[in-house]
Amino acid sequence: MADYTIDDLIYLMSRLRDPETGCPWDLKQTFATIVPHTLEEAYEVADAIEQADWTHLNDELGDLLFQVIFYAQLGKEEQYFDFSTIVSNLVTKLIRRHPHVFPDGKLRSRSEQELSEEQIKANWEAIKQQERDAKGEAGDSRVLDDVPRALPALSRAVKLQKRAAQVGFDWDDAEDVLDQIEEELQEVREAIKSGNKAAVLDEMGDMIFAQVNLARHLGVNPEDAVRSTNSKFERRFGFIEDKIRASGKEWQDYSLQELDAFWDQAKKEGL
Repeated sequence: MADYTIDDLIYLMSRLRDPETGCPWDLKQTFATIVPHTLEEAYEVADAIEQADWTHLNDELGDLLFQVIFYAQLGKEEQYFDFSTIVSNLVTKLIRRHPHVFPDGKLRSRSEQELSEEQIKANWEAIKQQERDAKGEAGDSRVLDDVPRALPALSRAVKLQKRAAQVGFDWDDAEDVLDQIEEELQEVREAIKSGNKAAVLDEMGDMIFAQVNLARHLGVNPEDAVRSTNSKFERRFGFIEDKIRASGKEWQDYSLQELDAFWDQAKKEGL
């Protein structure tokens, strides 16, 4: 198999977008139409890592890289940017955000400065805030600016909370958050009793947001936690399904109590 390079991939992309000889599907795409594919590829990368499927991860990283190449080609066609400017801007930004590694702001220099992980994180956030300030007019930058709205809701909740915490708007410890969750749960109960669907939606959102806050305080990534629970549910539900199939009966032949007994058995077997 030939050993292709990033230059070959960029050339391939330009061929796919050639108005005369390119691929009809690729020619129809825009920045907006590619976004769903980009999100899907990112999730497939995450899934391959979660499954420790390294061969599959190699393929999925290639698919994700292709998304960047596609955007770069569109940017070049519109004269917004191209792949080289993407790379140059990225390297410049990473050098700026790692002064403990590049103290003189040069890529090929070597740092002798040693900082704690906490200091590095603090510097990182301070530099990012400076960048946010520089993007807007003086005094216009707001704390929650540029937290991407397209992020999955749980991930965006974490980012919003972290950003607010940087300016001191945060609970002191997990116990305080647990109290907040109990308060939100009571408000959910009251909303359910009221029969007001809009209120239920609102209060459920508040409770989930508080649970995300608890996960953050405990050092747990809520997306990882829910993905893990999803996998666990699939395993245990599959166990129940196998039991029903082996019995020769149908789902409706079992009561919820009997199905729950199978669930408990699955738990005991470590599924």
